[in-house]
Amino acid sequence: MIDVRLLRANPAEVRAALARRGDPELDQVVLRAQAADDRLREITARRDQIRARVNELSREVGRLRREGDVEAAEALQGESRELGSEESVLAAEHDSMAADLRELLLVIPNIPNADVPDGVSDADNPVIAGPYLPEGGEEGFAEHQRVPHWEIGAQLGILDNERATKIAASMFTMQRGAGATLARALCQYALDSNADAFEEVRPPTLVSTATLTSTGQLPKFADDAYAIERDDLWCIPTAEVPLTSIHAGEILDQAELPLRFMAYSPCYRREAGSAGRDTRGMLRSHEFDKVEILALSTPEQAPVLLTEMIGRVERMISSLGLHHRAIEICTGDLGQSHHRSVDIEVYAPGCGQWLEVSSVSWFSDYQARRADIRYRPLDDEGRPQKGTALVHTLNGSALAVPRVWAAILETHRQADGSVAVPEVLRPYMRGIERIG
Repeated sequence: MIDVRLLRANPAEVRAALARRGDPELDQVVLRAQAADDRLREITARRDQIRARVNELSREVGRLRREGDVEAAEALQGESRELGSEESVLAAEHDSMAADLRELLLVIPNIPNADVPDGVSDADNPVIAGPYLPEGGEEGFAEHQRVPHWEIGAQLGILDNERATKIAASMFTMQRGAGATLARALCQYALDSNADAFEEVRPPTLVSTATLTSTGQLPKFADDAYAIERDDLWCIPTAEVPLTSIHAGEILDQAELPLRFMAYSPCYRREAGSAGRDTRGMLRSHEFDKVEILALSTPEQAPVLLTEMIGRVERMISSLGLHHRAIEICTGDLGQSHHRSVDIEVYAPGCGQWLEVSSVSWFSDYQARRADIRYRPLDDEGRPQKGTALVHTLNGSALAVPRVWAAILETHRQADGSVAVPEVLRPYMRGIERIG
């Protein structure tokens, strides 16, 4: 959530910053939140006045009874009872208004970083690195590379989505033989590539409503999530969700930061509204494997971490022999929780399109405010300061299997129809160097 204190102190500044997102209805939500906060503070002030007066009356009643002035004491008790009734009404309104304010704050998106480019849609996202393509650009691929991966996978017997649909439903996939080995190899390679700086975690893949709310998936993206209603649990859409909440409700020492985590997990997304859109082969599916990297940091550490995490993803994609580019997400395309975000895309010559394979994002303190993750700041000489501050969170898809898997099949397809396994993956492939 955004900081309600910022909304109080600089409402015009907050509204102007959020207006950059280009949602005409958002300003009304912000104004409603501002009005709810104003009313909540009025209620709180009046409630505190009443409590102070009741305490004062209680002391006065005690004094009058000790002095034997029963009539005056009973009169003051009557006033105290009236005030108590008013306080009860105010308490109910306070709880209701506080709930309304929280619901409004939950749907207000994060404030974009000043360096995020303005734009209306993904068409306005500027390329900030690359594109790294062969000579001739998108036309520079050989004819044998211009076969879509779903045809390659079927020809080689390593992609069997027809039976996956029989087992589960449409938009579920199944890799077989060397295809399954390739998917697993990608995950292990991603974990090994980041083990120098990130602690590996195997988190739960079912989480509570509170955990899913902490990262911003709820309430906005409830339709995209798989719910297990009987147990009030949700299937995670990404390991970002449980990793972010490892330290929920805790106060960390600044000396511990940044904390870095990585996790392999299956991910589950309904992909509501995407039926018929990029759903062939491995382009879009309800269940997929992914390795996530995540960091908790101070505000000062966050920009450097963002650059580092983007670099890690780019190097990994390059090492797989894939052609990629990095794009900065503009204000109109920025996710709800994102403060700044960069996507890594690979070019798939068989599909003839750029595929997003990673999104590396900085969330400022937006998620940490929901999850209540704080730290004790230190001054320039390393001495603890008074109070606590919210951490900043960052995360990125170190490697999401489906589209990388697809791009490998198309990019590394040979003239004889086989697929050369990228050299960095061969130690994980049980000796397989070529799938054919």
